Amino acid sequence: MKNLILIRHAKSSWDAPLIDKDRPLSKRGIDDAHLVASAVSGYLPKTFMVWSSTAQRAKNTAYIFAETLSIPIENIVFKDDLYTFEVKRLENIIKSCDNKYDNLILFGHNEAITNFVNIFGSVTLDNVPTSGFVSISFEQDDWGAIQKGKTQKTVFPRELKKYDSPSHTGKPVY
Repeated sequence: MKNLILIRHAKSSWDAPLIDKDRPLSKRGIDDAHLVASAVSGYLPKTFMVWSSTAQRAKNTAYIFAETLSIPIENIVFKDDLYTFEVKRLENIIKSCDNKYDNLILFGHNEAITNFVNIFGSVTLDNVPTSGFVSISFEQDDWGAIQKGKTQKTVFPRELKKYDSPSHTGKPVY
């Protein structure tokens, strides 16, 4: 059995005139990544491989999750080919995972993540939001042979936030 956790990078900032790959996280992105990371510790397998896109926003999200979940940073494998928005490319990368690893955590980008979840998971999602966490299990023992799996868990920032009443501020309160 193979288990895949897909985490979309946290909300990025558009404040500086940087190329897309170099955009950092926004304040909201940092807060949301911490919030989701704190909520998912019980859903992580005991052992796993961690891959991340080399885009700054994905790397920073991976660092926040690593810090919160006590994952050694040196265990994160940064892969240039994960800087993709294409589902077929993402599928090929996931299917290339070494079979000695039964559990893979991957930090990446949309549209690829939402499309992958909808093709390979058992729950259709309109959108995996920034900092969104989706866990899918597969019956196959070979990453290269994974087919339709079962969506085990989703955790999205909006589900974890509490809000002031609209008559007060209407803003998130954690």
